[in-house]
Amino acid sequence: MNKKAIWILIVLLTATVILASFIGRYSMTVNELLEVGRGWLTGRELSPREDQFLFLFFQVRMPRIVTAILVGASLSVSGTIYQNMFLNPLVSPGVLGVLAGASCGAAVGIVIFSSWPLTQIFSFAGGILGVSLSIFFSKLYPKAPILALLVGGLVSASFFTAITSLLKYVADPNQQLPQLIFWLMGTLSRAENEKLSWIGPPLALGLIFLVLNGKVLNILSQGDEEARALGIESARMRLIFISTATLICSLSVILSGIINWVGLVIPHILRLILGPNNQTLLPASALGGGLFLLITDTIVRSVWTVEFPLSIFTALICLPIFSFSLWYDWKRP
Repeated sequence: MNKKAIWILIVLLTATVILASFIGRYSMTVNELLEVGRGWLTGRELSPREDQFLFLFFQVRMPRIVTAILVGASLSVSGTIYQNMFLNPLVSPGVLGVLAGASCGAAVGIVIFSSWPLTQIFSFAGGILGVSLSIFFSKLYPKAPILALLVGGLVSASFFTAITSLLKYVADPNQQLPQLIFWLMGTLSRAENEKLSWIGPPLALGLIFLVLNGKVLNILSQGDEEARALGIESARMRLIFISTATLICSLSVILSGIINWVGLVIPHILRLILGPNNQTLLPASALGGGLFLLITDTIVRSVWTVEFPLSIFTALICLPIFSFSLWYDWKRP
């Protein structure tokens, strides 16, 4: 059943990528794209419309599709990691302050420096600083490091949220504030090949590392004593897992801004369906998160002629699903 579910997700994701490539406000047909491809390969001079097709497919559609898959997979996999590390299915990527820190860093770049490259850099630095502050708190209370880490995440998130609110208050209401609000609600409208070329590789490597270590995560989920009995340094591996999850989560924020609920709901739903085995759950979370965000973005950009923040729709879709899953989980014997 589990392997079958993985293959089903792969087929669904592949089919969605193909559909998303051809539908939208500027639609194209497969025959038109094949004709453009033949003309480009044979060196035939392309018409203005064919040039437009090439630009649309390679510079607009494909970067956005790849970004949606990477961001959705990163949020979902990081959520799975956090839920296992803290033994709590209601934990999300924002628990350690990474999303709040990334939001604050983006706000600094937009409001103080008014620079898009600096916004990306500060967003990443803010995410790292957010989780570093949480880990610092855990070191202060070695008798209960997991609880201290959760409390540190709450303090870190509150601190960075307060600074972000202050920056909203002083931002230029005509230019900076709309840009900041749009970023904080998440968008894939800024997806581009140049950004993917330097963010995509480390993000993909982090994803691959986490997905391939499901067996180790299973052992860590059983407790530190079980891990030590099997020769695994639990403290070091927990730090590696949390750091890698934070890294890919911070990188995803650079690509898309803040997109909520994906890292909480997708792992929770898949755990109900597939069970707690992380050797299956982690790849399923990567595929399911990418599939969910790609479908959501494709629908949003196809139905409306303006760009809507994605977090609005991820919340509207995930909230009822999550509520039903909690009720279903509670009703099960």
